[in-house]
Order: sequence, then C-alpha cells, then structure tokens
Amino acid sequence: MNQEEKNEVKNKIQEEKVLQAKSGFGMLILSLLLLAAGVAGFGFGIYQIDQGGNLSGGILLFAGTVLVIVGGILCCGLKVLNPKEAIVLALFGNYYGTLKKEGFFWVNPFVTAINPVFKISADGKGTNRKVSLKTMTLDNKKQKVNDQMGNPVEIGVVAIWRVVNPTKAVINVENYKEYLSIQCDSIIRNTARKYPYDVTDGGDEKTLRGSSQEIADIMCAELQEKVKNAGIQIQEVRITHLAYAPEIASAMLQRQQAAALIDARQKIVEGAVGMVEMALEKLSENEIVELDEERKAAMVSNLLVVLCGNKDAQPIVNSGSLY
Repeated sequence: MNQEEKNEVKNKIQEEKVLQAKSGFGMLILSLLLLAAGVAGFGFGIYQIDQGGNLSGGILLFAGTVLVIVGGILCCGLKVLNPKEAIVLALFGNYYGTLKKEGFFWVNPFVTAINPVFKISADGKGTNRKVSLKTMTLDNKKQKVNDQMGNPVEIGVVAIWRVVNPTKAVINVENYKEYLSIQCDSIIRNTARKYPYDVTDGGDEKTLRGSSQEIADIMCAELQEKVKNAGIQIQEVRITHLAYAPEIASAMLQRQQAAALIDARQKIVEGAVGMVEMALEKLSENEIVELDEERKAAMVSNLLVVLCGNKDAQPIVNSGSLY
C-alpha cells in the first residue's frame, strides 16, 4: 500500500457520516405489538398443551418465543437524543454512522455506541455513551514552569471548548478529554518559556504579565492546531493565575520595590534641581539678594537637602549677621 492509498484510508476513517434515522415511534408500537403477540402465543401454547394438543401448542410456543425475541431485538434499536448530544455507532467493529439530531429514533438494533469517555455507574456498568456537543470548560490547575529568563513561575489556564465532530473525537483519539488536557499542559509550557514574566530593563517585548491577553490568544491558536484532529473547537483561553514561584517571590518583590524606589528618587531629584534653578533665577531677576558663588553653593545644598529629604525640614533662625 503506497502513501496515497494510506492517506485515502485515513480520510475514509475520519469522514463523518450523519445518519438519517427513522422515527422511533412507529417501531416502538410495532415492537410492543410483537411482544404482546408473542406473550399471547406463548400463553395459548401452554393452554393447548394442557388440553392435549401438543402439536398446536408446540407451534404456538415456538411462534410466541420468536415474536418475543424479535420484538426485544427491535426495541434495542430505539435511541433517544437530547439537544446538543450525538451518538457514534459501529456495526460489528466498523464505523456505521453518527446521530446528531435530537429526537426519538430507530436504527439498526445490532449497532453499538462507541465512546471512550462515558459515565460509569456505581455497579461498574456504562450508563451513557453519548458525546456531548455542549460548550465545556477545562480548568487547567496552576503548574510551575520556567519563563524565558529561567525564572520559575506559576501559571493557570482555563480553556473553553466543545466537540464539533464527534466521529473524530471518538475514533481518532483514545480519550478526547485527557488528550485535550495533556495538549493544554504542553502548550502552556511551550508558550511560557518563550516570554519573560515581566519586562526587562529597557525592553519592550511581550511579557506574561503585561501581555496576558495576547499570550492567551497565542495559546488558543496553538491549542486549536493540536486538537483539530480530535474534532474539538477551542473557543477561548484565559490565564486565571500568574505569579512567581514561592521560592523566588520574596526576592522578586524586593527587586520590584527597589526599582520603584529608584524611579521615585529620580523623579524627586529632577524636580528638586528644577526648583533650585528657578529659585536662583527669581532671586537674581528681582535683585532681592546678591549671592557670591560660595553662598550660592550653600543655598543649593540646603535646598536639595530640604527637597530630597525623607523628613520635613527643621528651620533654624539666625539672629546674627549673615556674614
């Protein structure tokens, strides 16, 4: 088998066949009639045997048994689908078709529903092999990853998704919910290591903290590409938790505080220099007092101390001569 034939077989497996099933009400009535006729025949057969008609009684017993079996088999083909549900059917190991329209239907009674992700009852039996087409949420718990700078960070993501092709979801992957969860973990780690947590000195690149929406959109696109073969549509990805790991959180907080303190001091010094310059210009323009270079330097020093200090200045009154 060449590569083209392999691809053709793969495409046939993935192609979805939507069944146009018959209404189940007619077959339900027919099944009930057959069951009733079978029970009646079985009863009349026993009565005939009791009356001595072994041949006719045996025929009625056989016919009644056949009718009950046929009616029971026909009942097995009745399927009920609620809104936003689908059921993938297989016949003797081969893909038979998919029911996607809500309602009451009758299909081939020998088909079986296939769904690796189905609910398990307390007695260990499967209770629901239908595939939900409703919008669901994957809460990917916070996990520890390394950003572009190698700093460990904790990140948590919520993905909004739904199944759009139940045939692919059931046939192409073993368990589409686990598959989605694993792919989501992989995308988070792969995306987080490409960007720093916070902007570096003089940098303007995307960051996990400052560009969270853009990073989430990137995750959404990459995750959609990964789960496309599983018939899943990713509607939205949101970052719900983002923080430094506990072992470096304290150090990073001190670093942020230091950077904020430096920026604040820089603003204070720039403002103080401007105020001192303006004060000297006003004194000179209005000829209030003439200061030589030495006293200008002393005045500048005193003003900078007052303006840049952390505490309020304590004035000192000079009662003597200035000189």
